[in-house]
Amino acid sequence: MIAIDLNADMGEGFGAYDWGADDILLEYVSSANIACGFHAGDPHTMRKTVGSCLKRGVAIGAHPGLPDRLGFGRREMAVSPEEAGDFVLYQIGALQAFVKAAGGKLRHVKLHGALYHMAARDERLASAIVEAVQRTEPELMLFGPSGSKLHKAALESGVVFVTEGFADRAYLPNGELMPRNIPGAVLEHSEEIVRQAVSLATGGLVQTLCLHGDTPSAAEHARHIAQGLLKSGIPIEAP
Repeated sequence: MIAIDLNADMGEGFGAYDWGADDILLEYVSSANIACGFHAGDPHTMRKTVGSCLKRGVAIGAHPGLPDRLGFGRREMAVSPEEAGDFVLYQIGALQAFVKAAGGKLRHVKLHGALYHMAARDERLASAIVEAVQRTEPELMLFGPSGSKLHKAALESGVVFVTEGFADRAYLPNGELMPRNIPGAVLEHSEEIVRQAVSLATGGLVQTLCLHGDTPSAAEHARHIAQGLLKSGIPIEAP
């Protein structure tokens, strides 16, 4: 059975506020997407999260988002391709400095929230963001939805693209994620989350599965997902 990556968003607290059960999640995931200071995170949290990932052998990725702390980066903003590229370049560079200082290596980039969805459907935004990733470090992988504008831009630029599915989000019949303002958009029960994770992992369309670290039961879900994947004969490994 082909291995699957299990990633989670981490380091999303800031200042005096902790958020998420990162230390427990790191027992089960193979990749971490670390907030870079725009939608969440701060220098201290970034440094601490990077160190925790290196101790556990978890692959480190940058999780850049829109500059919108109040909306947790989940509200769309009218930004130009140039602005989007600069936002991403700035945030990757910030996290990359902490990773390098700790003796590690930045492995991938995964956009956060609204920026993820905007880049998936807007060709100009996608191209600008892919260019920013490539200019930062050509070897960086980019996580995102299969068949999206972001996927196409990465392929055209030679950036390694890792197709992603969501274990804890409901999908619409057309394959898109159900908007968060619709009841049931975020899956809450471990049984259905594990079932969806195994289905996505065996479907052949995704290479990495995301579990949102900001959900209340994320640590419990991560444990059940890892157990479910391994029980199904699917090894968990970073790409």
